Amino acid sequence: MQIHPTIAGLRAVLAKAGRIAFVPTMGNLHEGHIALMHQAQGHGDTVVSSLFVNRLQFGPKEDFDTYPRTFEADCEKMAAVGVAHLFAPDEREMYPMPQAYHVQPDPAQADILEGEFRPGFFRGVATVVMKLLSIVQPQAALFGKKDYQQLMIIRNMVREFALPIEIVPGETVRATDGLALSSRNGYLSETERAEAPRLYRALDHIRKDIQAGEPDLARLEQGAMAELRASGWIPQYVAVRKQLDLQLPAAHDSGLVVLGAALLGSTRLIDNLEV
Repeated sequence: MQIHPTIAGLRAVLAKAGRIAFVPTMGNLHEGHIALMHQAQGHGDTVVSSLFVNRLQFGPKEDFDTYPRTFEADCEKMAAVGVAHLFAPDEREMYPMPQAYHVQPDPAQADILEGEFRPGFFRGVATVVMKLLSIVQPQAALFGKKDYQQLMIIRNMVREFALPIEIVPGETVRATDGLALSSRNGYLSETERAEAPRLYRALDHIRKDIQAGEPDLARLEQGAMAELRASGWIPQYVAVRKQLDLQLPAAHDSGLVVLGAALLGSTRLIDNLEV
């Protein structure tokens, strides 16, 4: 695997790389990232990944400074799974001057759910993803379904800007007890880690109730929130939405997704399940 700290160096080697499949990351890789890189092998001649902790998507009280950085271990994992090129810029390379131009997603899609609790998050995500896509110029880019709203916004951004890129979703990878793998799971204490699958179970109960014909979605959402509170969590949202645009479903709508976010101790966990 070749590691490229500069845009110019990366572009020079990718000029003859054939069809490129791209997996952007912020590092601290887990099996969810690795699964996307495996999947990428079927979508291009050359698999390219990036490793960049993007300051633009972190709020002033979030964990940018303490976000786990495990560069050497990440490189070993990428090389083992067949990544041919890693773009690993520093902040001066990605943002040589203050980023004055931004991609602002539709507030109807970006200011709900995650966006309500992380103002500006999706503007930061959309801006860095647009910049990475411009740098790498892949034919396919892979994003995990665990960050469901992010996947939707990136897919819509690519479509509306007519970028010649296929956005390929990857299924959420889970531990044996159901917990969705996340770089932030490492923040959990041993006791919290044992408790963490409760969010998945709460969403799964809602999914099964919907599949069984339960029409009162608000009751299901409120019940899950109450269960989490009773177990010591601080839930931020549990919501049943349409998969297409994450808007409120009408009666008898199909193609739904159940999403949730909650604090367990100081760790914020998110998850979702398609119905």
